[in-house]
Amino acid sequence: MKAHNAERPISVVGIDLAKRSFHLYGVDAHGQQVLSKKLSRIRLSAVVANLPPCLVAMEACGSAHHWARQFRSDGHEVRLIAPQFVKPFVKSNKNDAADAEAICEAAQRPNMRFVAIKTLEQQDIQAIHRMRSLAVDRRTAQINQIRGLLLEYGIEVAKGRPAIQRRLPEILEDGDNGLSVRFRTELHGLAEELRHLNERVAHYDAQIDAIAQSDPQARELMTIPGIGTKGATALLAAVGEDARVFNNGRALAAWIGLVPRQHSTGGRDRLLGISKRGDVYLRNLLIHGARAVLRWAERKEDRHSRWATALKARRHTNVATVAMANKIARVAYAVMTTGKPYDPAIGAMANG
Repeated sequence: MKAHNAERPISVVGIDLAKRSFHLYGVDAHGQQVLSKKLSRIRLSAVVANLPPCLVAMEACGSAHHWARQFRSDGHEVRLIAPQFVKPFVKSNKNDAADAEAICEAAQRPNMRFVAIKTLEQQDIQAIHRMRSLAVDRRTAQINQIRGLLLEYGIEVAKGRPAIQRRLPEILEDGDNGLSVRFRTELHGLAEELRHLNERVAHYDAQIDAIAQSDPQARELMTIPGIGTKGATALLAAVGEDARVFNNGRALAAWIGLVPRQHSTGGRDRLLGISKRGDVYLRNLLIHGARAVLRWAERKEDRHSRWATALKARRHTNVATVAMANKIARVAYAVMTTGKPYDPAIGAMANG
């Protein structure tokens, strides 16, 4: 362990985060090492707070946004880096000290891309979306289990949540369908669990709707075709404090994973399928929104709908859907950076 040298002030500190063990690596203005220290979770806050104001860099991993907000309040400049951008700077074998040094090195690169730090409100919104997503997954698994178990007793139920919710009370009340008393009792318990999951999903939906209606930026995003309350709030939670962290709309679409993956060499361009980078949940919401826009585009005559109809006519449905999602992301970037709502009459932002 190398202690801090007061005669060589720290300029940049890289922190390798974990649950209990943390490693700090600091350099001066010339890039020379002046600090390398392993700390426990309890000591980390006090040590960083006592450092002179400097640049603190961390990987964008679990708890990174919490620490970033705390270190900002201590007067430091904080930057978060995606783990895939740190990996090339790891020297030799991987360990906590080498990771902290790599983070420190990566943060000093002039062209490095950084992750926007989430505010506490954005963290709340993202948490609600994550809880809703888990509840929906559990509900789907519960429905599939109920359908599978009933099929073993010769009772077939159509696919989909409405079908199982309509048939399940009838099956439980029918005393002549061949179900044993034991299984009927357990099936009633599964039905109660399904009812509880429906209530949880409805609760999260109400929370998301309330957030979307109370946030001016979310209301502006909802003027874009294909973006509803869930898409608007998920965008606000994922992008960060300011959408200008991205250079343009295409950069936002690329960050979400809605642009082709490139594998070019020797001057020969080769574009593959979409990269699928970034937030899977957000990308799914935009894809679903794009499908809805394409489904109704032929019935509308505005500029945006005519473009969507022509796109669907000349491209495969899935290709057209991704292209529409890409366009939605670009328009969302423009709305977030200008503060102007979307104007369906001209297919762009309104002037007022």
